[in-house]
Amino acid sequence: MLNYVDRGAIASNGVNGSLGTCTESGICTSGSGIQGDFNLNNFQDGVLSSAFMVGLLVSSPIFASLAKSHNPFRLIGVGLSVWTFATAGCGISFNFWSIALFRMLVGVGEASFISLAAPFIDDNAPTGQKTAWLAVFYMCIPTGIAMGYVYGGLVGTYLNWRYAFWIEAFCMLPFAILGFVMKPLQLKGFASGSSNKALTVIETAGPIDEDSDHVLVASGSDKDSKSGPVSKLLDHFSRFSKDMKVLLVDKVYVVNVLGYISYNFVIGAYSYWGPKAGYNIYHMSDADLLFGGITIVCGILGTLAGGLILDSMSATISNAFKILAGATFLGATFCFTAFCFRSLYGFVALFVVGEMLIFATQAPVNYVCLHCVKPSMRPLSMAISTVSIHVFGDVPSSPLVGVIQDNINNWRVTALILTAVLFIAAGIWFIGVFLHSVDRFSEDAENQEPANTRGSLVPLLEENINEVADDHGEA
Repeated sequence: MLNYVDRGAIASNGVNGSLGTCTESGICTSGSGIQGDFNLNNFQDGVLSSAFMVGLLVSSPIFASLAKSHNPFRLIGVGLSVWTFATAGCGISFNFWSIALFRMLVGVGEASFISLAAPFIDDNAPTGQKTAWLAVFYMCIPTGIAMGYVYGGLVGTYLNWRYAFWIEAFCMLPFAILGFVMKPLQLKGFASGSSNKALTVIETAGPIDEDSDHVLVASGSDKDSKSGPVSKLLDHFSRFSKDMKVLLVDKVYVVNVLGYISYNFVIGAYSYWGPKAGYNIYHMSDADLLFGGITIVCGILGTLAGGLILDSMSATISNAFKILAGATFLGATFCFTAFCFRSLYGFVALFVVGEMLIFATQAPVNYVCLHCVKPSMRPLSMAISTVSIHVFGDVPSSPLVGVIQDNINNWRVTALILTAVLFIAAGIWFIGVFLHSVDRFSEDAENQEPANTRGSLVPLLEENINEVADDHGEA
């Protein structure tokens, strides 16, 4: 939630601000917010809103890869620590380049979450409520952004835009610390152990380090002990390449992500151009407040409904695709019809229903990403999915819609063209209904060590030592 509150805050008028203006008579008014203080043109201002993508793109595959050998909670702690430092840095920045650098680092925090938090929720949620739990998590995206608009506006008005970032950093600090001090639970597919509790293990031939976060340290191999940093880096890269190949040949995964890209292309442009389009089409004086309110309500109700419906249908990949295709098609129909209405009240009524249906896809689409791959691939699956929807979806959609509007000069027609892309997303996801899909959640091949190795593994969590000792005694 804090991550997306930050995303909304930097786009709010209170934090983002505006340039100073001068009238023909020579009367000038000073600028406000980031844009006014640093005298940024619109291009530079736009760069700040998407600079997080640099950190996200670079860090997502790294966190996903490290999850194979390091504890996920520690990795999340690292990511949130960088996020806390970066947001505090935004508050002390002194020019465009300094705040742009800090905004890039903010993406590292999101990267640690997108690849690791969803698999962790999927592991620990009750069997019949997995998508409902995921829905609560992904509900934070639209709700957080909408709250960020309000938060940024209030702080920018009554304090100063810099305080918005400092308060965010202060609020995130406890979560960064918790990432390092919480019990080191492991993700399914990476931890070894004989109980339901995830155990961190090492071979008894090597030294026992109770503070280690590594899942398995094979210290008995001379070859491993002599391998240097370059060799380890090459090994990580080789493993990453193999995992990427597995994802790219998985038809279910590819179809799901392609539909998600098309969907996010529209949602990204809605969030950026929606208020301006609404103001020009329906002459709304409070377009920001109206669209923000609609997003909060529809984001919460729609996202939760999508997860609950999939759970009630029996959560399967095929059923998830049915919800994705059906909800997106109906949502696109309502939104398309809404923009055809001349009446503001008719538009709002239909658009609310349409957005609620559109947001119902959040839990099912991520459920497919998590369950169409084996457990050890889930962090990378989530990372590549999120990177793809940003790079090919919401990042290019806003400027492209701007180009269309510059040429057409009719916001109603531009909105209709944009909304029509949702029908493409629905069609792509409809293909997924007919694909042969296998839920790989129970596949845990990488977690199964040879029988002759299991006897030499020792749990590091103290509360499990006696349990394992009893098991050995009974054997």
